[in-house]
Amino acid sequence: MRTTTDAIAYSVTISPVAVPKPTAAAMLGMSVDSFERYVMEHVRCVRRGRLRLFPVSELERWANQNAERLLDAGADLAASVRGA
Repeated sequence: MRTTTDAIAYSVTISPVAVPKPTAAAMLGMSVDSFERYVMEHVRCVRRGRLRLFPVSELERWANQNAERLLDAGADLAASVRGA
């Protein structure tokens, strides 16, 4: 039987809804400079004073829209090498 002094340990995993710029860049596998240059103007952000948070869903959307199949890129490269 538990008493009121028994501690119960809980493990909670929290997935962020929005992240600051350095984390957003890291989530996309790029530097903050590259994030500012290639991504920032294409995603919405939450602004509160000086704080800027980038929604994870926006980062995922950008990545999906900008993804290319490597097989297609290889075909383009092969065509350019052949002179097509």
